[in-house]
Amino acid sequence: MHLIIKRLMRCALSWAVMLLAACAPHASDYSIGGTVTGLTGSGLTNSVVLQNNGRDNLTVSSNGGFTFATKVPSCSASGAASGVGVANCGLYNVTVLTQPLGQTCTVTGGSGTATGNVTSVAVICTNIITSPRYAYVANAGDGTVSQYTISANGSLTAMTTATVAAGTTPHSVTVDPSGKYAYVANSGSNNISQYTISTDGTLTAMIPATVATGTNPYSVTVDPSGHYVYVANEGSNTISQYTIGTGGALIPMTPATVASGASPYSVTVDSSGLYVYVANEGSNTISQYAIGAGGALTPMTPAMVAAGTNPYSVTVAIGSSGQEYAYVANSNSTNTGSSTISQYTIGAGGTLLAMAPATVAAGTNPVSVTVAGSGRYAYVANYGSGNVSQYTIGTGGVLTAMTTALVAAGTSPYYVTVDPSGQYIYVVNEGGYNISQYIIGAGGVLTPIASATTVAAGTNPISIVTAQ
Repeated sequence: MHLIIKRLMRCALSWAVMLLAACAPHASDYSIGGTVTGLTGSGLTNSVVLQNNGRDNLTVSSNGGFTFATKVPSCSASGAASGVGVANCGLYNVTVLTQPLGQTCTVTGGSGTATGNVTSVAVICTNIITSPRYAYVANAGDGTVSQYTISANGSLTAMTTATVAAGTTPHSVTVDPSGKYAYVANSGSNNISQYTISTDGTLTAMIPATVATGTNPYSVTVDPSGHYVYVANEGSNTISQYTIGTGGALIPMTPATVASGASPYSVTVDSSGLYVYVANEGSNTISQYAIGAGGALTPMTPAMVAAGTNPYSVTVAIGSSGQEYAYVANSNSTNTGSSTISQYTIGAGGTLLAMAPATVAAGTNPVSVTVAGSGRYAYVANYGSGNVSQYTIGTGGVLTAMTTALVAAGTSPYYVTVDPSGQYIYVVNEGGYNISQYIIGAGGVLTPIASATTVAAGTNPISIVTAQ
């Protein structure tokens, strides 16, 4: 009798061990995870709820990596699964169960059969755009500004009134932060055209229609507060400075200009509205200024920092960490050096500090830089090689060329920008009289918009700005 009881106890123990082994996670089971980008809010309503295989829910409330709590069973060497059967072993399928408030999140690379831990699922969240979006292009060859609406798929459609008149050789166009006013720098007539933006996006010339600048104004920008405008005058080596008055009209400050380096081609303001940077093509430098009371510029100490050969444009952006960076396209138009992008961090007091490395390679004659993807990607229009360089922005703001380092553009791409939703990139092709249109895909790689890879512009389009 005792022998029978012992045998029964041993059997029960054996079955219990086998049952626990079947229920417990196996060391070779695989975790499923990836990265969420683009979330802009906080709290439960601004979180995205992910689901794996229709049952394992995970709430993600901030950008970064994620991993589901439940692993997927692996397949044994014999092909048997860890308790789920051969047909289902290793399978995963990540979907969005609940969208964050005001955003749409999409999953890329969310399904497959795991043969190891999965970390490559990409969840990209973008803002839902409910207001109309517009784009404006300065056409240097015919003295006009083309105007477009931006459709739901990102493609540009010419408005019924396709163009409005500007001055002679319009070289740069910008829109104030409120989306009410537009300004165009006319390098041939030494003035700024100023417009109001109607509710349908069309431009209407103000009264007066223009305001005087220095010689050959090449670039115009508005500060983030919408109070001040700055213009880089390439021919007189100065920066014009204005306040924005009632109805958007520009009023010259006192003094009306401040000195820059030689041949200033580009001017920009940092996101805080405290500092201004100017790319001086003729002296291979970046001028840096503090914005004082009333918007007047004061040179920093030092007043300039070194750039590469023939810097054409300077762009300031906030990285994914919240740190500000500056990138400069060194066009090398005289072919005396390499075509590069200078990269800087913005230090205390606004001073530009060269990163290590100080430059990264671009295509031939880079002339414009833009940053997208919540500070994760950078794109460069290469005038000489007819393409766009694309980079990821890493720790400390350093640019790293993507695996697909270049994508084709049109003839002589001059300017690159991103739409208000952060989903689309536009490149103005000065020699092709058109605009290349791209969607930002997984990992930041650009893909031409299938419905319309290009859209016609005016003669020798130079600059583009988007607004909503």
